[in-house]
Amino acid sequence: MDLDVFVNAHRSEWDRLDHLVHRGRKRTGEEADELVDLYQRTATHLSLIQSGAADPLLTARLTQLVARARATVTGTRRASWRDAAHFLTAGFPAAVYRSRRWWIPTAVLSVLLAAVMGWWIGTHPEVQAGIGAPEDLRRMTDPGGEYETYYSSHPATSFAAQVWTNNAQAAAMCLVLGAFLCVPVIWILFVNVLNLAVGIGLMSSAGRLDTFLGLILPHGLLELTAVFVAAGTGLQLGWTVIDPGPRTRRSALAQQGRAAVGMAIGLALVLFVSGVIEGFVTPSGLPTWARITLGITAELAFLAYVYVLGGRAVRAGEAGDITEVERSAERPVAA
Repeated sequence: MDLDVFVNAHRSEWDRLDHLVHRGRKRTGEEADELVDLYQRTATHLSLIQSGAADPLLTARLTQLVARARATVTGTRRASWRDAAHFLTAGFPAAVYRSRRWWIPTAVLSVLLAAVMGWWIGTHPEVQAGIGAPEDLRRMTDPGGEYETYYSSHPATSFAAQVWTNNAQAAAMCLVLGAFLCVPVIWILFVNVLNLAVGIGLMSSAGRLDTFLGLILPHGLLELTAVFVAAGTGLQLGWTVIDPGPRTRRSALAQQGRAAVGMAIGLALVLFVSGVIEGFVTPSGLPTWARITLGITAELAFLAYVYVLGGRAVRAGEAGDITEVERSAERPVAA
């Protein structure tokens, strides 16, 4: 493409678009229609220049012009309660539902690994000796030991806030660090699985596995599910770096990254619920069966939320992303 000829042929359109953008509300109806048409043309011109005859100065000028025109065409949009309601009833559950092929295998493999490692720790005294001295292990596992008193070691409100903050940070790290080719996510997930396996192994060796499960299940079901969702989404983001599919890598990462940010907000709310359960239900005087029933109810409610609301939203076309009009224009790439 002869860039000089191209610029001379379309400069008047760009100047006209710039003029219309700066007219503000003084535009007539015909000028508004002209603005939309010129915006679409100029966006196409910018795409052609970027792919065929890149010129830094011209590209910068047209990029700014297209951005201003797009803002003028679409208008400045403010978040509202309706947006929050849409996010909670469609956007977030749809994002979780769409990523289920990542977080469900992550959850299954993690639980199996925790069970195997817990069995290995519980049946091998030499492994337990590597974890701590016998008196330290007894202090952790005996009745009234550290595993039991941990959940009542602080006032319920501050304890719930603390575990919520810690878990939300871990989930956010999984989502954000997934872009680094999945490695940090795998490490964070392994640390969580290892901690769970140590508890299973030590308490089972002391003959108190039922006590441990009675303490961990009320809040742990929902808490671990949120961590698995975050880890699975982070792994999906990391895989997008490797294989973006039939999109440009930039476009694929932008879409998956936006979904991950929304996921972090939604999972923070889920972890808030699990934190409340951990702070108020787990150390309560309720019977073990009642505490576990509450934990199972919370878990089933979340899964129903994802599969009913999320599945319905996905079938209706929801992608867990911002709306099409808010996204940058994309050029298709060959598969």
